[in-house]
Amino acid sequence: MVTALATSFRHRTDAKPTLYIVPRRVASWMYGELTQRLFGQILTREETMMTIKDLETFFGTGWNRHDVDVLMTFMSDDCVFESTAGPEVCGTRYAGRERVREAFVRVFKIFPDATFADARHFVAGNRGVSEWTFTGTTPDGKKVEVNGCDIFTFQNGKIAVKSSYFKNRTA
Repeated sequence: MVTALATSFRHRTDAKPTLYIVPRRVASWMYGELTQRLFGQILTREETMMTIKDLETFFGTGWNRHDVDVLMTFMSDDCVFESTAGPEVCGTRYAGRERVREAFVRVFKIFPDATFADARHFVAGNRGVSEWTFTGTTPDGKKVEVNGCDIFTFQNGKIAVKSSYFKNRTA
């Protein structure tokens, strides 16, 4: 049987910690209880969580096929998109479904052949990251190829915040 160590501190400043050896299942239960108390309810049902497969569909079917309707099925009602560039410290912040939809459409107008290649994703609770290589050509013929990433905040199985970053290549 594998065991875990738990530490207990007395309420005195001069006290030394007391180590307890507890079964792993008890340590897991203790950690879960502590996490729930500190951070609120933990998402336990798979249908309320965003998954790596969801992010693969978001990029593959949504972004790479230029399907804004598919993209918006992944976004929450009060979603936020922070673009890679703009006057604000976060780039340009688009809040609400209509503004986010307009921003996504604008990306496809600026880069009619936009593609996110070699996408890699991970999800940890209500946060996630996607790394990718963006390629696109502007209507006047300027080619762009940069590595970038999105940092996500999820809420109720949808993307609440999509914050985009990419490298700034010099000529």
